[in-house]
Amino acid sequence: MSLSVFFIVLIAAVLHASWNAMVKSTGDKLVSMTAITLGHAPLALVAMPFVPVPPPESWPYLTLSVVVHTGYQLCLIMAYRLGDFTQVYPIARGSGPAIVTVFSIAVLGIDFQPRQILAIALVVCGIFCLAFARQTDGLRNPKAVGAALLTGCCIAGYSLLDGLGARVAGSAIGFVAWLTVINAIVFAIIVGATHRPALLKVATDGRTVFLLGGTASVAAYMLVVWAMTQAPIAMVTALRETSTIFALLLGVMFLGERVGPTKIIAVLLALAGVILLRISA
Repeated sequence: MSLSVFFIVLIAAVLHASWNAMVKSTGDKLVSMTAITLGHAPLALVAMPFVPVPPPESWPYLTLSVVVHTGYQLCLIMAYRLGDFTQVYPIARGSGPAIVTVFSIAVLGIDFQPRQILAIALVVCGIFCLAFARQTDGLRNPKAVGAALLTGCCIAGYSLLDGLGARVAGSAIGFVAWLTVINAIVFAIIVGATHRPALLKVATDGRTVFLLGGTASVAAYMLVVWAMTQAPIAMVTALRETSTIFALLLGVMFLGERVGPTKIIAVLLALAGVILLRISA
């Protein structure tokens, strides 16, 4: 992994943590998530004329990814309704790279150096320590933990689908642009059919989230999918999960959550994994 790819993924991590904090901080999570998803479309539509249309061989990946992304968004809404940001977010994000790594080794046959596996393990360990560091209602509630873990499964699924799909497509930005527009349409149809008032509130209550969160979300993911075409998917996925560290800071500064010694140790573990991931590339 080159230095430029390394820092681009870190920037994406900051953007990802930021839009998640926006969703968690709002009263109506469905309105906010709908605003985020629809907010993907403008930037993607601007990019479309300048990028190639994904070739036919990449459309199976694209179709499956839309399904998994939609599931991810619905599961994330449920998790944020039930749990605490600094715990639900790490559980959801931390389980993703673990699943991707196991799948990459067992199914894709990708070989990793021992130091790289150790680095990924440290990042995942730090993230899970953050998740279980503080006993709040979100942690004790099995429904919240289950929703977060299901979200993590969706994260692993779309990470693999999008990384492979972008490689087949030959253009990461083109693949993501089409993905985000189709996902926005599908999600809007689902919300409109099941919770029409939430869809209508996007223009009023969700306007700020639409503009700021939507742009941050799609920009972050475009950067990550591009990085997946430049470096092993599992390594990019693990590095991206440092967004949990930034989420911890946002949780303290903007959501008023407290940080104890265990969370500090967890952050140091994750940072150690990030450093080892960089020097072992």
